[in-house]
Amino acid sequence: MRTDLFDFELPQERIALRPIVPRDAAKLLLVAPGRQPELEDGQVSELPDFLRAGDALVVNDAKVIPARLVGRRIGRGAAEPGIEATLFERIDGSRWRAFVRPAKRLQPGDAVRFGEEGKVCFLGQLDATVEARGEGGAVTLAFAFHGPVLDQAIEERGSMPLPPYIAGRRAPDARDIADYQTMFAQKEGSVAAPTAGLHFTEALIERLHAREIALHKVTLHVGAGTFLPVKANDTDAHHMHAEHGDVPAQTADALNAVRRAGGRIVAVGSTSLRLLESAYQERAGVRPFSGETALFITPGYRFRAVDMLMTNFHLPRSTLFMLVCAFAGLDVMQRAYAHAIAAGYRFFSYGDACLLTRPAG
Repeated sequence: MRTDLFDFELPQERIALRPIVPRDAAKLLLVAPGRQPELEDGQVSELPDFLRAGDALVVNDAKVIPARLVGRRIGRGAAEPGIEATLFERIDGSRWRAFVRPAKRLQPGDAVRFGEEGKVCFLGQLDATVEARGEGGAVTLAFAFHGPVLDQAIEERGSMPLPPYIAGRRAPDARDIADYQTMFAQKEGSVAAPTAGLHFTEALIERLHAREIALHKVTLHVGAGTFLPVKANDTDAHHMHAEHGDVPAQTADALNAVRRAGGRIVAVGSTSLRLLESAYQERAGVRPFSGETALFITPGYRFRAVDMLMTNFHLPRSTLFMLVCAFAGLDVMQRAYAHAIAAGYRFFSYGDACLLTRPAG
């Protein structure tokens, strides 16, 4: 499909730079294709009222690491301009793939020093060597440290990898350490938050349980590729970056039982949805899964594992907007986004949410 079909005008003031407090006070737009009303305004705290006893929510328990590192190239005898790296894929105990800016300044063999020099004396400096260059500003970095020591050094020198549409307007700060992490975060490895989960609070979870709505967990380590725009003119030419995910056997069994009992599977976020769809097998249902997924969902895709989707409002021409259009319909989502913009909804990672129902049939 042509990517310009997924374009729309978004005023800058609709981009949220901070989350609302409390988190479940965010707006929630109900989108029900083919029903009346098709669009209904609500609030995240009302989510239990929009679901039924026996439904099940599926959240992503991935934990964001402070994957944004700032440093400089060293070893050439002259002051070097800054280098910014966002780690997005761990290769082994000492090597990561990263998106770097400006990428043209780095060549294989170059050495980069990250963080404040001498910050932790027993660790020395956090140095890395560029092993290889890839496409789109990606490089392979081989760090001087290994395993837990490297993890600690990244933790101390890194900052939360806020999306470009936030980081371009303000610097990450101490508030983002908590704000850009869901209450479900357990499994370290993501370099972007599964943002639909940012809306949940303990009070909301209690209300869901009181309504006999279950909550189950999967893990998809979100990569920095989620921030990359679709530059191709046709969706068939776009390459999705693979991400590692896990669906435990206990979760798979529970979700299949929900379906057999007539309940609905509600994916909290596009990451949960993509992972469940990757784990689904015909006649077997959701299966235990551990591995890479690069599932790219566009209109025409037949959804099998998920009945409803709770998600934030996404970028124009993004793979995420294409996914919601596949789920609810392109025309429906164009109307929904136009309504959200006119009604003052807040967009992107720290913004409001919508709850989508699949069209009948």
